[in-house]
Amino acid sequence: MAPAELDSAVSEEKEADAKPGKQRRSKGTLKRIVTSVPELTLLILLILGGYLLMAVFSKVQGTQDLTPTSMWLIIAGSFLISTAIAIIAVVAGIGGGVIFTPIMLGFTSMDSLVIRATGLVVAMFSGLISSGPFMKSRLANLRVVFFCGVPITVGALAGSVCAIYLHDALGAVGDGMVRLSLGILMLVIAYFLLTGGGKTEYPEPEHIDALSVKLGLNGSYWESSLGKIVDYQLVRALPGALIFILLGFIGGFFGMGGGAFLTATLNLVMMAPVKIAAACSGVLLAISNATAIWTYITYGALIAIVVAPWLLGQVVGGILGAHLLIRIRAGFVRKILIVILVLSSLKLIARGVGGAFGIHIPLVG
Repeated sequence: MAPAELDSAVSEEKEADAKPGKQRRSKGTLKRIVTSVPELTLLILLILGGYLLMAVFSKVQGTQDLTPTSMWLIIAGSFLISTAIAIIAVVAGIGGGVIFTPIMLGFTSMDSLVIRATGLVVAMFSGLISSGPFMKSRLANLRVVFFCGVPITVGALAGSVCAIYLHDALGAVGDGMVRLSLGILMLVIAYFLLTGGGKTEYPEPEHIDALSVKLGLNGSYWESSLGKIVDYQLVRALPGALIFILLGFIGGFFGMGGGAFLTATLNLVMMAPVKIAAACSGVLLAISNATAIWTYITYGALIAIVVAPWLLGQVVGGILGAHLLIRIRAGFVRKILIVILVLSSLKLIARGVGGAFGIHIPLVG
């Protein structure tokens, strides 16, 4: 340090010492408070501010079909359900959109496009929350994310466009087909969760293809449980890309993330370690859903007053779920999730058969 800078620092320190201790402590406390406000807290405050604005707008009579009281009941109920879904999703290790979309399509009469648009936002938001920590910890491999992000984005965009087209072309019949096919898909996911998906913690590929090597789909990370650095090399780049197109289409069409399928593809097909697969899956969810949601936005299927409480519930539920994950058994919550998915799938299949083929099933109620 230069002599002039040293003298300046010493004089500033003396001036600070000459000030009253209480004032110094108060400034230090204020600085700690300002610098310690996390991004999630700021986001919660912004959404709460949005609620206050909605309360003001609800006082204007004659501009909406719902009464102010019914609007606030819908907001409060959506927030509570979203919080519960986020807690279950975090503890069970699955995206919130996989729970949200089947429940809403199976047990509510809300328009299917509005539900799917909101489901994409829920899935996208859970991916955005996890993307930061995954990128900072270097568990999310940037080259893998870039490579897989292209096909999954193309698939998600195509799926959302097809969802809008089917809704306009077939109407109620198309809506029934969506519910029926989603119900069958939920049974597949429930079976996948029940069997554990055959995940391999540290897969070792028998053959490494030239395309994966040329693309540089490899890396290393520190595994604290083993106390050493784990090196990995992904394989089957071309089959993996084709599968990601299909998974992106499913996510954009049904309005759900499907993070479990993304993780399984990276782990079982492309031979990425489970932690790397899960981290890349979270980032890919944010990318693909952010693309698919624009089709629903331009169509007018995304309603802010419906989305806002679900977003806030995902924040609060995600934080609570992270704390509960330490104290409760994830296997027990996973069984609860399987039951929820099975019941939702039965309801979806019943409503889908009724809407697509006009066959009434008592489960529809």
